Amino acid sequence: MAIVKSKLLKQLSKNYPNFLKKDLEKFTNIILSEIKKTLKRGERIELRGFGVFYTNIQKSRISRNPKTGEKINTPKKKTIHFKMAKEMFKKLNNEDE
Repeated sequence: MAIVKSKLLKQLSKNYPNFLKKDLEKFTNIILSEIKKTLKRGERIELRGFGVFYTNIQKSRISRNPKTGEKINTPKKKTIHFKMAKEMFKKLNNEDE
């Protein structure tokens, strides 16, 4: 199950009832926009205990349409990668620390 922003905000407001919902929404929007801007600049983002987000540039290449077999030129593009922190890996796999 994926988490959507509305569910995240609902959970945050439940965990932190002393904050206003609109303030939590602003806070979440600021964090997400900063993550987007940083990745767009090609820099990496490290969230200690959670993981690292970074971009990679995929070279342009000639690919093939599997339906028709036609060759297509695929331009270069940025891709986002995520590497989980060891701490998060241990929590997900119920390993003792």
